[in-house]
Amino acid sequence: MARVHAFAPEWVSPPGETISDLLTERGWTQSDLAERTGFTRKHVNEVVQGKASVTSDTALRFEAVLGSTAGFWLRREANYREALERSRTRDEDRTAAGWLRELPIPYLVKQGVIRRFRHRGDQVRECLRCFGVASVPAWRATYEGPLADFRASPKVPKRAGAIAAWIRCAEIKAAKIECAPFDRKRFRAALSKVRHLTLQANPMEFVPRMRALFAASGVACVVVAPPPPGCPVSGAARWLSPDKAMIALSFRHRADDHLWFTVFHEAAHVLLHGKRLWHIDTDSTASSQSEDEANRFARELLMPGIGADELREASGSPTAIRRLASKLGIAPGIIVGRMQREEVLGWNHMNTLKIRYDAAVVSALA
Repeated sequence: MARVHAFAPEWVSPPGETISDLLTERGWTQSDLAERTGFTRKHVNEVVQGKASVTSDTALRFEAVLGSTAGFWLRREANYREALERSRTRDEDRTAAGWLRELPIPYLVKQGVIRRFRHRGDQVRECLRCFGVASVPAWRATYEGPLADFRASPKVPKRAGAIAAWIRCAEIKAAKIECAPFDRKRFRAALSKVRHLTLQANPMEFVPRMRALFAASGVACVVVAPPPPGCPVSGAARWLSPDKAMIALSFRHRADDHLWFTVFHEAAHVLLHGKRLWHIDTDSTASSQSEDEANRFARELLMPGIGADELREASGSPTAIRRLASKLGIAPGIIVGRMQREEVLGWNHMNTLKIRYDAAVVSALA
């Protein structure tokens, strides 16, 4: 069970409270302090009450008269003003608590990127911190805006908050992966090597190798699985900086044909499309020029030169599919998946040739 955090601020009193204590110890009045510091009695009273700030000049005079250092008095003032501002923004954030209903809070807690708080304002602030934004309007501009252009079939239920949460978890993971500066030629070469990994059945073996190859060419590859409800995403690609791209995988269908097509589809977005764009894909992502280009890239890299006639010819038996897979140097399930997408095979045919990934193994990779 996730721990629920109560709001427990380190309450900071105004510097005037320390001043009053020191005056009491010395038997001085505020008038005495005013005389010794050269301030008016009114100004001293306003500082004691927290109405007037402790400036650098004030701090230096207090250092001479009351002791401690100017830095101590300036820190007392800064901590007090920060505490006041946190209290104000906490109440302000509470008015934005309706935003929390848009987010998969339990999912974000389970991913370890946020903590639970009892106070709604504190929970809002925690979620804003997670997304790296200062306000809900800033979140909408940074995440909801780009996701509004996320094109998918209307038959696929999707929630912007759920997709944003999945993307943010991927960004956080990707930021921790050390990568060389992006190198286009090296990434293309890495894809050729990754293609051979399609023959491996165990994600615990091929995912680390794929990550290493991608990182050496400037691409952080992360697994965030399973995605939260309302996030029908198979994969995503985006640039984290001019020299570092991210490919995120959800292992949503846990089948080799779906996974490997997604890997090379997202790789195409990195290679072919703009660095300022987000690319988020499901099995029902609507057609567009960039999506069609990514699909062609993935098909050609996985099955170069193979057209409809070759697919129909091999579709008659598992042996023929295995023979074609051996010729191409890829897993048979990838061929089955393409046959099904192009309606050469029905969705219920030849599925025994696909590799299915264990949910526990996939979760361990995330």
